[in-house]
Amino acid sequence: MTNVLQTRKKVRTRSLLFQIGTKALHEQGYKVERIQGIGKSSVRRITKGGKSLKVSIRTSQDTWIAFPRNREDTAWVTLSEVDAVVAVSVDSADDPKFAQVHMLDGDDMRQRFDRAYRARVAAGHQIPRGRGVWVSLYREEADEPVVNVGAGAGLANPPFARVPLQFESADIQLEADADDAIEPKRTVAERDEEQPLTIPEAKRRLARFLGVDPSSIKITVEA
Repeated sequence: MTNVLQTRKKVRTRSLLFQIGTKALHEQGYKVERIQGIGKSSVRRITKGGKSLKVSIRTSQDTWIAFPRNREDTAWVTLSEVDAVVAVSVDSADDPKFAQVHMLDGDDMRQRFDRAYRARVAAGHQIPRGRGVWVSLYREEADEPVVNVGAGAGLANPPFARVPLQFESADIQLEADADDAIEPKRTVAERDEEQPLTIPEAKRRLARFLGVDPSSIKITVEA
């Protein structure tokens, strides 16, 4: 059964993150405008000091962002069309307190997603056309596990705004610039694959489930 309250909360969070991103751009002196003729509501034209950029504003509730390949497998949907990505992510997937807003160069992001895609295909991953390829903003990039290839854009480009998440007092517009590509859905298998289960993480999850302190959990592994 669908958890309607959780779904509602996610919609509100997505909308709040998007609004935080656009407000942060305004506070940095950018004029933020929709672009006529583009049916993707995450895409904006931002202008400052006579310099204009086409950007995609992406929100994340778990510190990962995604773009899908196009049907012909020749380019990235939306990412291939923009000069930069404005990533608006929670600071923690488990206990979010802040929204962090990053300005990410478009060429760098295309290279990161290219690396991530090639590495996963080489590792035998099946990536259907149109499904998002996910990269982590805050993990260090590494060859292993393969899902860490392309990661770390949020580390390389520190946030230019860090805003407390205050749902109760926020005036959230739920008509939500919820578009073609803001937070595409991931399957359970994809999430599990991207979150390797270490012993500390297993203890943390089990402790949370049982309602006890993680220090009281002992795990023995036998080969």
